[in-house]
Amino acid sequence: MTYDIPQKSADASAGGRGPGASRYRDRRSFLQAGALLFAGLVALGAEPARAEPGSPESPKQVKLVALGDSLTAGIFLPAGGAFPAVLEAALREEGYHVSIVNAGVSGDTTTGGLARLDWSLGEGADGLILELGANDMLRGLNPETARSSLDSILARLKEKNVKVLIAGMLASPSLGKSYRDEFNAIYPDLAAKYGALLYPFFLEGVSGHPQFTLTDGLHPNAAGVETIVRNILPTVRLLLASLGDKPSGN
Repeated sequence: MTYDIPQKSADASAGGRGPGASRYRDRRSFLQAGALLFAGLVALGAEPARAEPGSPESPKQVKLVALGDSLTAGIFLPAGGAFPAVLEAALREEGYHVSIVNAGVSGDTTTGGLARLDWSLGEGADGLILELGANDMLRGLNPETARSSLDSILARLKEKNVKVLIAGMLASPSLGKSYRDEFNAIYPDLAAKYGALLYPFFLEGVSGHPQFTLTDGLHPNAAGVETIVRNILPTVRLLLASLGDKPSGN
């Protein structure tokens, strides 16, 4: 029995200079080029993503702060049911790029709001919804105290270039005409002085309507908050327009 002994390939016998060697060199060059390309792609992937020239930039996120008392804080309501959260959700649904910080503190007066203004603004804000004065009125405090505190808040916000929407309050008829006239004039007077937007009565459509208030007859329930948001929305849109925020698609 004989065995066929394999002959050396023409590549080997030619010292690696045959056609097979060319194919090998081509394959090796291809693999080296592929490795270099892969390394380059990895390096590029490690760099921060860059927008393509001419591509639209991401819309700016506008930050609003709602500075207020229990009417803003959402007393006896879940966090997602408080005025700032419901307002933010409504605006986002319309396409606005906005976040609203809930800076409401139950029981707070205008003086308390002034004392915590800087803390409430945090690292800064583009705009602020000012809802204070109800507790001053309910306690029968001197309207001049509320006027002075609100004036100081607005002056400091103007210095910081923060746009303001004033959510006004109306005095109870039980406090008498003199008190009512003096208190109710605070909000339109200060809005005119500082060129601020004014929503005359924060509880418009809620106060005096039991179906929209909690059992205390003062604070809005979930339906009441929805009513406040629906009524104040046109004025908030004006605030956002002054900040350059437009709903998506416009």
